[in-house]
Amino acid sequence: MTDDVTQGAREASAAAAAGVAPAAWAAPFSRHDRAGASSPWERFGWVMAAVWLVFLVYPVLALLRADAAPAWIATGWVALGAFVVIYVAGFMNGMSFGGGGLTSPPKPIQWAVFASLIVCTVLTVPAVGGSALSFLPFIMSFASYGLTRIAHWVTSGAGIAVTAAVVFLTPGGMTYLTVLAIMVLLAVVNTVSTTLIIRSAEAENLGLELATSEGREAVARDVHDLVGHSLTVVSLKAQLVRRLIDSDPERAKAELADIESLTAEAIAGVRATVAGVRSAALIEQMTSCRDALQSADVAMEVEGDARVLSPAQSLTASWILREATTNVLRHAGAQTVTVRIKPGSLAVIDDGRGFAGGEGNGVRGMRERATIGGATLTVRSGETGGTHVEVAW
Repeated sequence: MTDDVTQGAREASAAAAAGVAPAAWAAPFSRHDRAGASSPWERFGWVMAAVWLVFLVYPVLALLRADAAPAWIATGWVALGAFVVIYVAGFMNGMSFGGGGLTSPPKPIQWAVFASLIVCTVLTVPAVGGSALSFLPFIMSFASYGLTRIAHWVTSGAGIAVTAAVVFLTPGGMTYLTVLAIMVLLAVVNTVSTTLIIRSAEAENLGLELATSEGREAVARDVHDLVGHSLTVVSLKAQLVRRLIDSDPERAKAELADIESLTAEAIAGVRATVAGVRSAALIEQMTSCRDALQSADVAMEVEGDARVLSPAQSLTASWILREATTNVLRHAGAQTVTVRIKPGSLAVIDDGRGFAGGEGNGVRGMRERATIGGATLTVRSGETGGTHVEVAW
């Protein structure tokens, strides 16, 4: 084997180690889930795999100058050609169909590709000798980015062990000492790179789970506020209808019409919530709450102008007002409710039993809505009794 071929093997391993892993394997598996089948990467990304194969020119030179038996030289040429075809095909398979083991289990075909690459490499050894080490960076990177973590560790260890055996146990093996250092460096690079890719994928999955959880909580709050408020009013009106149905049928019919209207409103509200539409204006909400309180013989007084609040503040305030009204109807036993509006704040004050200090679903929901709206919620007993609920920005 000539000196320039030996040097070529070292250069091949160096060049492959510097570029094969990140360029040829990291990108396809990390991008697959975000790209469509017609993305430019999937149509032309295989070129990146082919580009790095230029460094196999050194085994080609070794085959041209080999002094092995003609049968082994012929086998070496066939194995080299097969290695190129299998490598590119395996790359395209993993890139196009998500066969990588980093974020999804590798497909059986990826294991077959891996085994075939090893077989092709072994078949070139009788003809090219130590120059076959030029294939190892490709195999190590394939295992790291295309198979499982166990395959990464086993292949990296085996690649380093084989290179070390060539360096320390074969005549003239010290000429491959640089190759051994490069193989160790490649193993480290692959380990760090794949770890970062896996953690990035895990972070994306966690972010998706958190977003889904937050979305469910938001829907739960909306449904609680909408349906809870409406059902409370409907219950009160139904009790009133039961009392009036014999003594005042006409008023009972009017109350039934209100129940029908409230039911339709609740259904529309739930649909709007599911659709992500939350557009109840504060002025409209005050009218709705006034009607609900009047049905329970509770007077509502308004101090201030709702227009002093910004649209964003108005949206949050409308939800707070709705829930506060529901709590008054359910728990307060109040006679009067005062809604006090100032620039940057809204307060709902009743003269009922007062705040006991515990926080149920209603208060927690108001506090969450205030936080989402960039405001602070305060719930306390009023100065002269009753409950004081205030949201301030």
